[in-house]
Amino acid sequence: MSAPLAQRLVITGTVQGVWYRASAAEAAARFGVRGWVRNTADGSVEALVIGTEYMLESFVAWCHQGPPKAKVARVTVTEVDLPDPLPTDFIVAPDA
Repeated sequence: MSAPLAQRLVITGTVQGVWYRASAAEAAARFGVRGWVRNTADGSVEALVIGTEYMLESFVAWCHQGPPKAKVARVTVTEVDLPDPLPTDFIVAPDA
């Protein structure tokens, strides 16, 4: 298996109040991604995701679509250092 990578995602558009975080957690489970997702005060959604390159590409592709009621304007992806300790699952975190 490939070494895990970590990315910070910022998703903008109509992404709060449309079940984006819960749907992202379901998508993360499907793709085997670990980390967290949360709402931010500026109306965006932020995520820290850990997985193989393929897992992250699949999850980011889902993020561009989001759940049915979302209207995603942009997904900004930034490579980050792996957190220590590594998350063991994917959670909906408290709002930032």
